[in-house]
Parts: sequence; C-alpha cells; structure tokens
Amino acid sequence: MDNPFEEGENRLLRPPSTAMVIFGATGDLTQRKLLPALYNLAYDGFLPTDFIVMGASRTKLSDEAFRERSRESVEAHSRRPVEEKVWQDFAKRIFYQPLDATKKSDFEVLRDRLEDISLGGIENFHFLFYLATSPSFFGHIAANLKSVDLVIDPELDERRTILIVEKPFGNDLESAAELNKTLQSHLDEKQIYRIDHYLGKETVQNILVFRFSNGIFEPLWNRRYVDHIQISVCESIGVGSRAKYFDQTGILRDIIQNHLLQVLSLLCIEPPNSLSDPDSIRDEKVKVLRALKRFSLSDISERTVRGQYTSGFISGDPVIGYRQESNIDSGSQTETFAALTLEIENWRWAGVPIYVRAGKRLPKRITEISVSFKPVPHSLFRGRDMPNILPNLLTIQIQPREGISFRVNSKPPGPRMRANPVVMDFLYNDSYGVRSPEAYERLLLDAMKGDATLFTRNDEIEESWSFLEPLLNHWSADEEQQVFPYEAGSWGPSKASELLAPLGHRWRRL
Repeated sequence: MDNPFEEGENRLLRPPSTAMVIFGATGDLTQRKLLPALYNLAYDGFLPTDFIVMGASRTKLSDEAFRERSRESVEAHSRRPVEEKVWQDFAKRIFYQPLDATKKSDFEVLRDRLEDISLGGIENFHFLFYLATSPSFFGHIAANLKSVDLVIDPELDERRTILIVEKPFGNDLESAAELNKTLQSHLDEKQIYRIDHYLGKETVQNILVFRFSNGIFEPLWNRRYVDHIQISVCESIGVGSRAKYFDQTGILRDIIQNHLLQVLSLLCIEPPNSLSDPDSIRDEKVKVLRALKRFSLSDISERTVRGQYTSGFISGDPVIGYRQESNIDSGSQTETFAALTLEIENWRWAGVPIYVRAGKRLPKRITEISVSFKPVPHSLFRGRDMPNILPNLLTIQIQPREGISFRVNSKPPGPRMRANPVVMDFLYNDSYGVRSPEAYERLLLDAMKGDATLFTRNDEIEESWSFLEPLLNHWSADEEQQVFPYEAGSWGPSKASELLAPLGHRWRRL
C-alpha cells in the first residue's frame, strides 16, 4: 500500500512542526494509549511532516530499546495492525531520554537532545509536553521546563508550548486549586490542556453536532418537552491493579467528578457563539456546572446513594467482593457505585431531574445518555387496547456500541389500530464502515493544532470539585451514612431505584 504518512489529502490537515515529549514514557498510559494513538495518526497521514516524539522517564533505555518497546505496545494495542512501511517512517521519529523530573540538569540535557535531533532547528518547532506521570511531579516538570527555556512566552513568540495534564487533577477543591496555581505560575492558562479522554470519543463530540445542526431537536431541548435525563457509566471490571489508588479515591472522584460531569455539561449547554472558538464552548460548560443545584446536608440522603460490590458472577464467572480484593482494607467504606439525582437551576432545565450513576462490577460495560421526552398531552387512543404507547426516547451510546437511537411509536401492519415502539438506529460502524478513531488520537491531534475545545479549563475543574465537595465531605465525615452492598453482576444496590421512584421513573434497562 501507499504510505499515508507521506501521501493523501489528509496532509492538508497536518499540524505544524511539533516536538512532543512524553514524561512517564515507560508507564502504562504511554504504552497502551499514547504510542498506539500516535501510530494511527501516522497511518492516517495526520502527523506533522516534521515531528519528533521523545520519551522521558527514570528508566535507562537507548533510543533503539525504546523503539522496540514502542513497537510491541503498538502491535498489542493499536486498532490497526502494524504496516511495516508506516512503522519504519514513524519509528525514525521516536527517541528516548532518561530523566529525573526533579532535576533541572536533566532538563538541560533534554533541551540539548532536542536541539541535536532537530539539527539545530528546534526554534522552528512547537512544543507539546505530555505529563503521563504521578501528579506529584506536575509542578517539578512545569518549573524545570520553564527554567531551561522550553516554555515559550506566548506574548513574544508565535510558537506554541502546550502542557497536557492527565487526571487526577486534584483530589478535592483545595488541591485542584493549588495545582492550578502551581502550573499557572510557570505557564499561561491557555498553554495548559487538562485531558479527559471521554471528550475525545466520537459520540461525545457528536453531541454538539447533533444538537446544533438539526433544527428538529433544539426547540425540544428544554424543560417544556424533556421529562428526565439519565446518564450511566457502567463497568463490568473490578478495581484490579488500581486497587490501592481506587480505595483512596472512590467512584465519585474517579468517574463522576470528571467524565460524567463533562458529558453532562456538553449535553446541557446553551448554544455557544461559535463551535470554532474553544472558550465560547467552555464558557457555556462552566455555566452549566455553576447552575447545578448544590447538595445540602438535609437532602444528601434523598438525592444520593453509594454502594460497594460483594462477591457474585460476571458473565457466568465467579468474582470476589471489593473488600476481598488485593490491597483493600477489610473494613473499607469506599464506594464502587454512586447514583445521584441532579438538577440544573436555569430557565432551560429547571425542574428536569437528571439521574446519574456510575459503578464497577455491573453486568456489562456501557456508557449511555438517555433523554426521555414528555408523553403526549392528551391521548387519542383511550378505550383502545394500546398498552405499548411509550414516551419518545433519544439514546446516545458512548461505548462500546457507538451510536444514537430514537424511539417513536408507529402502527404495525394489519387491520387493527395498534401502536408499537420503533427504534431508529444510527451506528458508527454500520453507517461509515470504519472503526471510530480512539479518543487519544483526536485529542493529541487537536493539541498539536492548538485547539483546546475538548480540553478542560481551570474553572471547569474547580466548579466540578466545588459542586461535589459537600457530598464528599459528608460521606467521609459521617460513618453512619450507609454504603449499600450490591452483588457483583447486578445493576447496583436496590436503594438506587428509590431515587427515581418519587416521580414514577425507573432506571433504563441497558
């Protein structure tokens, strides 16, 4: 095949010359996600013509050893098989530099290596620094990059310096604000890209296109026509190798604070001034987060449920309970499931309940948004045997079966007047005949272009922590606040259904 790294119309979409440094290059994220994503960008012809990717971590490796390790990772985790010609062109751009994130002298060596690799032309490159490390190193790396002049002043130079920061971004409001302050002491806020891979998923991005390019939905996207909304982030896996981290974090911090609230804010934003202006979109997302009704101590028990999985069965196989997992305390109160009733206090959404849930060891892996519309105001079919008339339902499945479906009622063939629900499906694989790119592919490409739309701004981070802080404080301080057990392989504690019962709603069957 022709090498799309060099040919094809996709070259018109290439970012400018970029030198990318991945801190934490021998870690799991780099090997499973970042390197396969870069390879697939190379395969599609999206990488810059002049591109350097430099791995950096404490491990002592040569360039060649790192390239061999990178190939093994791409072969294991890429959505495409390795094409030899594409790989050889890509591998020439991969380098490695041993580095201690706390030592300025190591960053001086890093700068010299970048100069050597670029044949002295590093001043023609934009810089992209990816922090795939523990958050404890974020401040050190930012400070040392600045000290060796690898952070370009945006007021003095048109070249970009972008620092991509992985989660967890803080553990509460205070730590998030402190981390923001630390990074902003070395870089401008516009140079800091906080990544949430959920925002790179095709169906999440499609929320904006679906809402704002289809005239039939925007007039209905409000409290007059929407009965309620549900967002579910379900995983069948347990905590596995992340047990120690998860036991200090819980599902509320791990999933709801970032992924779920980001999806919710995109779903419910007001029309931005422009879909081409990152801050126009992010301004509207912040407004949604600020409008979320805060939790008072009196209503936490009525609007929230937390649970923890016990032993059970997943796909017919027995699994142990959370407290039997390795590195988990036998008396741990950490929640592996959380369900909340939310409300957005603005004119568009006031009074519309938004039910969210996230959990581990549920029957299957699925992330889904469902928007249930209000029933018709007056039924013309009373007195007829027509029990199947259901409210219209719009469903957006983010993973694993990416697509959008819309449920309507229709008369089936025959002489009787009947109504049956009919689902109109749009699936990415069926409609486009290709597998959707991985989220990191889109996000890395956007970062190289300097497009911050799908990255999280500092005020978004702090607003989401501010919203959840009363709940987090209450759960950690009140040991009498019950953690409800649920059997692995179930849909969570039965108590979660009581959140929806007052308005006659039920969790959607997934």
